[in-house]
Amino acid sequence: MAHIRLPAKLDTDSVGRSWDRVFQFIKAPGISGVELDASRLEFCDTAGLSFLSSLKNQAVTHQLPMTMKGLSGEIASRLSTFEDFLATERLERPTQPSNIFISTGKSLHHLAKDFQEQIMFLGELLLHFASTIRNPGSFPVSEVWRLAEKVGVQALGIVSLISFLIGLIMAFQSAITMKLFGAELYVADLVGISLVRELGPLMTAILLAGRTGAAFAAELGTMKVNEEIDALTTMGLKPVKFLVMSRVTATVLMAPVLTAYADLMGLVGGGVVFCSFGFPLVTYMHELDVAIKVVDYVGGTAKAFVFGFLVAAIGCLRGLQTRNSASSVGESTTSAVVSGIVLIVVADGIFSVVYYYLGI
Repeated sequence: MAHIRLPAKLDTDSVGRSWDRVFQFIKAPGISGVELDASRLEFCDTAGLSFLSSLKNQAVTHQLPMTMKGLSGEIASRLSTFEDFLATERLERPTQPSNIFISTGKSLHHLAKDFQEQIMFLGELLLHFASTIRNPGSFPVSEVWRLAEKVGVQALGIVSLISFLIGLIMAFQSAITMKLFGAELYVADLVGISLVRELGPLMTAILLAGRTGAAFAAELGTMKVNEEIDALTTMGLKPVKFLVMSRVTATVLMAPVLTAYADLMGLVGGGVVFCSFGFPLVTYMHELDVAIKVVDYVGGTAKAFVFGFLVAAIGCLRGLQTRNSASSVGESTTSAVVSGIVLIVVADGIFSVVYYYLGI
């Protein structure tokens, strides 16, 4: 039986001096067990906890019975917490897939689980909206207006720049081909229809995903790391109702407004190029009036509502899914932007198919 008497302090210095010697000692031939005397132990830092945990693991590995006597309750509790943390880290540590089939299977399982969480989150969100309709007094209107300013007004600058440049670039690019047929006049039609039906809502949604969706994920992710969301749950407040509904509502309300503004700025950019070809502004306005129908604007606005909902919802979901570490906030932010853009493109494809069969 190996008898080991621990010192009064197990810290980095004492553990570093005795680590190899103790572990070599218990591996010696003829050792039938290990007995630790911790009656003098008064201080134990992380290095000491790691020493005790590793000593227990070595005893188990070499099939040696191990007893520990005299350990204070405080240190024993810290040791148990430390071992639980190590066990959790080992479970969460990603393993290297052995082949492409295992890697593919794990990826598909992750996608299916993520899709299930999105459906559950969407259902919970819709239930809260339904309860708010029955009891409108509980809806945080002031918070929605504050977030609407953040989502809408503060985004006007970047939306103006991107939309103006998109309209300008489209006009120049389409004019190259139109000029071959002497049809520069129809540059106005192409720019107008493309912006109102497709590029206006799509570019606005992508900007919202990179700006608003990422901000929501970072805000809620930081709250999750700081345990503020756990505190809300403990107080009986549902995080989805208290934090998510106002953000989704503000984004859904602001997305069509920003889309209309993006359409306007894009048309201005296209008009600058069109007038540079020698056409008067009234001709540009007339072509837009003939080309753009009410149904085109309604179709683009419907896209904007859906895109705004997807961007805000996925941003909030990624924020609530943040794990309790600083690096997880960045991961959630990145995931919110990527997932938001993917969902926008998928939804836009569905809209295109539906509009085609409806003849819109």
